Amino acid sequence: MSFQEIAGMPFLAAYILIVAFFAGSAFGSFFNCWAWRIVHHESILHGRSHCPACGHPLGVLDLIPVFSWFLLHGKCRYCNGKISPRYVIAEILSGAGFVLCVLRFGLTMETARAVLLFCFLFVLSLVDLESFLIPDRFILAIIALWAVTLPLILREQATAALSGMENVSENFGALIGKGYLLGTVSGIAVGGAILIISLIFDRVTGKESLGGGDIKLFFAAGLYLGATGGLLCVMVSCFIGLIFAWGMRQERIPFGPSISAAFMITFLFGDPVIRWYLSLLGV
Repeated sequence: MSFQEIAGMPFLAAYILIVAFFAGSAFGSFFNCWAWRIVHHESILHGRSHCPACGHPLGVLDLIPVFSWFLLHGKCRYCNGKISPRYVIAEILSGAGFVLCVLRFGLTMETARAVLLFCFLFVLSLVDLESFLIPDRFILAIIALWAVTLPLILREQATAALSGMENVSENFGALIGKGYLLGTVSGIAVGGAILIISLIFDRVTGKESLGGGDIKLFFAAGLYLGATGGLLCVMVSCFIGLIFAWGMRQERIPFGPSISAAFMITFLFGDPVIRWYLSLLGV
């Protein structure tokens, strides 16, 4: 069910968006914990959440997404240590990300894929912010998500476009094969182009421009977005990166969050922009 259909029932639409925001915020709280433990080499499977300053285990009242930070005035109620506003900002952004996924795709299989993609991108961005590293496990998870969900998404799209399931099943194998081929070629084209540009820039300037994780992330973006969408993602990521650099005012900044934001923006809203641009060219 698309969100346009849901919007015809205002109370249901409002309920779904509210649930999406608070679910996203709750996951955002978990993502903060997950990223922190990755950076500090702690297991996500063992041990309770604790204050990063004093190590005291956190109670239920300390873990209410968004509200706890404001109710505690951004401080630990055990040691009175300051809690970074990054935590509440991440929770709000995570909630907003879930809402945008629902607004774009409604309640469909593509919504589930978009939410999972957002989750992986969000956590790797938090890790990159602290460590300047993008763990390979998240790149592999994003690629695996694309490979597993592509047949499901193609079937859902084909079923919506065609009236009969017989027509869908008849050419479904060829459709899947074409989807995998185009995605793989696009990923290689986008990631390969970025790699070549990066190597040339590094050789000319004598400085490292992009890390290996950034290039792998662009490859993953090409899988989902295609060559044209991948190019748009590159341009948007550069724009976001400039804003990010201006805001952080540091000589060196992690580029993963900018790529992730551009990846998600293009994934959700890139198609209308690409169609508009191609119409200007008469394509």
